Amino acid sequence: MQSKILVSACLMGFKVRYNGSEKAALQETLARWEQEKRLVVHCPELAAGLVTPRPPAEIIAGNGNDVMQDKARIVENTGQDVTAQYQLAAWLALAAAQKEKCCAALLTDGSPTCGSQLIYDGTFTGRQINGKGVAAALLEAHGIKVFSHQQIPQLIAWIEARDRDEDSV
Repeated sequence: MQSKILVSACLMGFKVRYNGSEKAALQETLARWEQEKRLVVHCPELAAGLVTPRPPAEIIAGNGNDVMQDKARIVENTGQDVTAQYQLAAWLALAAAQKEKCCAALLTDGSPTCGSQLIYDGTFTGRQINGKGVAAALLEAHGIKVFSHQQIPQLIAWIEARDRDEDSV
């Protein structure tokens, strides 16, 4: 059985980011995986009912794990608290990954939802800090390996090794 990967829709060229843009990072291997029906393209924020475009949002005083435990909040630059919508986005990403039996996720760094290595610091000044967004944190907590869009070579190596191991069983 070939491994399946949950992929942020913006990385596949869909204009679903908060500002209505995309972050296409599709490489040859991802294109092949898409043809093999291994990719589950998903935007957690759109699934949760957030619109495009939408105001930028950042995690205040914590990280995705903290938000999922109600110890931190996600707020738009307008001051609107959108924590509940982003928590729902995380749960919907997990549901999509589990439904399709994804073993890994390729997400967009910086996002309060999908950031797996970096998130913004909550000051709306463009400063990034080490941390995870809500979906990345929840996926990892449920055993799904999460990679940033800047880690595509590592994802490819991890998937190829996993598929080899499964083929040899």
